Amino acid sequence: MKREEELLKAGWERRFLAGEPRLSEMVELYRSIGFEVLVEPLPTKEEMAEEGGCSDRGCTACLDVDPDRYRIIYTRACGDALEPDGTEAP
Repeated sequence: MKREEELLKAGWERRFLAGEPRLSEMVELYRSIGFEVLVEPLPTKEEMAEEGGCSDRGCTACLDVDPDRYRIIYTRACGDALEPDGTEAP
């Protein structure tokens, strides 16, 4: 199972890509309104090719220049934690 599929199954919702300083601002904002926040690196070029390519996923060429600059923000409501198999987390 691909990483994003695992996260979605565990109750995470993909929000958007961001770089600093917006990344830290949005993480703080989501936490302040009661969300759990997960920040993930961008998929590798190989992973993107397996998933249909950058254009199919709404990415742009600028991400190829400096992929370490950007992160994907995922959120879920506190208490919505699920295990990867879909069962509730303890």
